[in-house]
Amino acid sequence: MPGLQTGMDFNASSIGIYIRIVALISLMLGLNDAGRLLGVNLGAVSPISTLGVTGFVYLGIFAAARLCAAVGLWIKASWGAVLLLGSTAAELALYLSGSPDIRMSAFGFAVRLVLLASILVIFVLSVRLNRARAAD
Repeated sequence: MPGLQTGMDFNASSIGIYIRIVALISLMLGLNDAGRLLGVNLGAVSPISTLGVTGFVYLGIFAAARLCAAVGLWIKASWGAVLLLGSTAAELALYLSGSPDIRMSAFGFAVRLVLLASILVIFVLSVRLNRARAAD
């Protein structure tokens, strides 16, 4: 059916720049996490001994998810937003539940909240845009 659209339309010009900004934030946060995995600014101390094995694995998973989500958002694929939403929500849930393996600063927590809110705004804008197109 030509009039039936499924999924989110992230190619709309009205939200394209906003999506790219969110992609850049996700990229920077993912690169920061990758630097922590590599032990940047730790000197001779191993990042595994600093973070613990479980914390190291969690950080690796969340860093990879954010980097992949940044690429997905940059190319305006809906899976990028879904991946970023899922990984950020899971990380914040683990942190707020008091998991000792998830460590972040107040600034890192704020950035993750901004990312979560930004992705939710993208979903709302996309749904509204699809409804407006369907009404035409």
